[in-house]
Amino acid sequence: MSDPATKDPIRVTLKKLIQHSKANFTADDVLKEFRTVKEKRNNRKLLKILEILAKNQHKALENLQETAKLLEKKDPFYCLINFLNYYSDVNIMQSMRKKELVSSTPFLSKNMLDASESVSEIKERVVQAASGGLSRLSQNNNAIVSLGLLAPAPLSLSSSNNITAVASATNTSTTTSLGNAALYPAVKTDHTPDSLWEFHNMDNFQFQQSNIAAIPINSQENLLLYDLIYCLTGMRGSYITPIANIFEGDSVGRAISIKFMVSEQIHSSFRDIAQEILPLASHYTCIQKFIQKTTFTQCSQVLQALSEALNNLIHDYYLLLAQLEAELNAGNLTLHKMLFYVRPTLNTMEVLAGAVSLIKDLHGGHALTLLFNQISALTGDEESQRFMIQLTQRAAVPYMNILQLWIQKGAINDPQQEFLVEDNEVIRREELPEHYSSDYWEKRYTVRRERIPCFLEKVSDIILRTGKYLNVIRQCGKKVTLPQTMDLQFSPTSQNHIAVIQNAYRFASKNLLEVLLKENDLMGHLMSVKRYLLLQQGDFITEFMDACEEELAKNVDKVLPMKLENLLGLTLRLSSAKHDPYKDDVHCELLTYDLVTQMSKIMNNEEEYWLSHDRLDLNGLECFAFRYEVKWPVSLVLNHIAISKYQMLFRQLFYCKHVERQLCKIWKENSIAKKFSPQAAELYRSAFTLRQRMMNAVQNLEYYMMVEVIEPNWHLFIQNMNKVENVDEVLSFHQDFLDSCLKNCMLTDTTTLNRSIFKMCNICLKFCEFIQSETSLAPTDTFSERVKRFDLEFTALLIGLLKQINDVASDNPSDRFINLVHRINFNSFYNEQMDKLCAKDALMTHR
Repeated sequence: MSDPATKDPIRVTLKKLIQHSKANFTADDVLKEFRTVKEKRNNRKLLKILEILAKNQHKALENLQETAKLLEKKDPFYCLINFLNYYSDVNIMQSMRKKELVSSTPFLSKNMLDASESVSEIKERVVQAASGGLSRLSQNNNAIVSLGLLAPAPLSLSSSNNITAVASATNTSTTTSLGNAALYPAVKTDHTPDSLWEFHNMDNFQFQQSNIAAIPINSQENLLLYDLIYCLTGMRGSYITPIANIFEGDSVGRAISIKFMVSEQIHSSFRDIAQEILPLASHYTCIQKFIQKTTFTQCSQVLQALSEALNNLIHDYYLLLAQLEAELNAGNLTLHKMLFYVRPTLNTMEVLAGAVSLIKDLHGGHALTLLFNQISALTGDEESQRFMIQLTQRAAVPYMNILQLWIQKGAINDPQQEFLVEDNEVIRREELPEHYSSDYWEKRYTVRRERIPCFLEKVSDIILRTGKYLNVIRQCGKKVTLPQTMDLQFSPTSQNHIAVIQNAYRFASKNLLEVLLKENDLMGHLMSVKRYLLLQQGDFITEFMDACEEELAKNVDKVLPMKLENLLGLTLRLSSAKHDPYKDDVHCELLTYDLVTQMSKIMNNEEEYWLSHDRLDLNGLECFAFRYEVKWPVSLVLNHIAISKYQMLFRQLFYCKHVERQLCKIWKENSIAKKFSPQAAELYRSAFTLRQRMMNAVQNLEYYMMVEVIEPNWHLFIQNMNKVENVDEVLSFHQDFLDSCLKNCMLTDTTTLNRSIFKMCNICLKFCEFIQSETSLAPTDTFSERVKRFDLEFTALLIGLLKQINDVASDNPSDRFINLVHRINFNSFYNEQMDKLCAKDALMTHR
């Protein structure tokens, strides 16, 4: 007679501990507690039982601490076996493993488990053998709602009383997740999560095969049925074995398929039927491999949700196997019946296995796109399409939760980097450099196109803008509260989620516009910028130039910025600008480069433009510009790029205004020529004529820029601002206004017009210096020759400018360049020179 501990070492060890601790419960009571279903389980109670059993035992505290940690991860029954191993005379785990390997299949034992434990037994054996005793906690503690993956009518509740009892019992037992039950620890293997569910890798089980050919046909069928049920749980059978390393499948959409070989001793008719059923085992294994991979790797939340949804469906698959086993034990199951029962499930599992094979390593929106496309591909197969819709909806839950937080609060909680919007913020806004506001709108949040689900592709742009708007509102210190509760859920059969997104967008857009236009008076700031940087406030500009002319005439290194600031403040309060509430936002700035350099840098978006440079040999006038400072969130619109564009317009207008003032000054000073004799005054006539031509060119250039370019574009900008619906339109209209003004004022780097204007203005200033220095001298031939040289040089530059404007206007007829030509050459005075220059250029081109 064998040692009783070999037969049941668990009960023997329990009885020994109970006797030693004088506990008032039995071994059956302990086993019952440790086999309790998850919903009724209390880990504290289980640990209390073990504490009583370990009373006065060696290293009791250490063993209890280890078991407490193990209970958080493992199945309680496995923890109990591990605990009893410390006090057993034999190795309980090895003893149970040997006992497990005595028979060919778990269903051939004469001491069969009752029907209520069939599903749990199947799951325990699958996980124990396949994952080496690993288990994981269920991510959903709610009872599993059946999704209808059961067999057809013959296995319904009305089929037989036997099956009704099984179904009722198994609904309770299947509420525990697959990975939660690991009854027996497995032999240590080096298998990776990818290979845990491959039949041919399960080499630590050796099954005995009897000479089945000598058994009657009916008995062969029963043995084959037991073997089939065993294979459908993901385990090798006695007479059904996988063909090692042979897989069918590809990346185009077919699921990876494992081929099986049925023993030649089985009757050929049975083998054929079995081969029709066995693909179900392959599909089940493919799904389990996917679930296992998402469990043991850091995958995206979408794949984790999909894995949980598949896990719930697998519970119905286990219920089907329990029903089949119950029918087999009752003697009511044949191979033909089994094929009939599993055929609907076979079709559904094939679809699911195909979907998970396609997903592989995809993340986030890409995975959802694939699932969504599978729904369309299953048109005509209503049952499979229904399952795919349910899977897609459940897989989309975490993605839609991230989306809801984004369009509801303007915040992103995306630890796995799978959401369509990427937050590029690395430090707090307060710590960023001064030019952050301009880059904020374009660079802080960006869309990752590869992460957009196809069902959100059309609204991806407003999704991005909605969160950006809310984020700005939050950074302004305002609380974001939606007027109604948001319930964002994805449904492939409706467009409700699109309506929710659009409503959130309208809310965010309206609120941010109110923050900018009403609370922060954006239009008031823009009007103030126009007054000072576009020279609209005429009296202020005149008084400021009178006050600062002497200081700005110095070399830029000798100009005192503090003196300019004081003169600016004084001028603002003496002119009509004193009524402007934003006049204190205007400041003086001495740039380190001339206008031509600034234009080139900003148009090419060169980063070094924003870095400091050594000053060139320039005077204060050439480096001077106004600077306008605003706070957040107005700085989103009036950012450093926009202010730089305003400064470019200001510097050209300011320089032309300075040239005009110098020409007017020599006109006043030259009134002494009235006292000259007619012969002497004759020599000055050419100088006065040249001065008038210079004045005409400069004044018409100013008029063109201010009246024909800036004012019409500003009027159009105001019209557009009166009907804006979101901040993106505000930014777009403002940028269009500035770009149009820069282009028509010849301040883009695509032409050399600005350089020609700058050279022409310099000639005018040199002429003014010459006239002022020669006023007190007697007229001589040298004076006339110098005036003639100035005349030739100015005429050549002006003719070249007019020709360039004509060329540009012919290429861009919609622009206003040609108006400047008509104004300067109003009486066709320069036509002959322009024709000669054109003919000369044509001749050079021909040569």
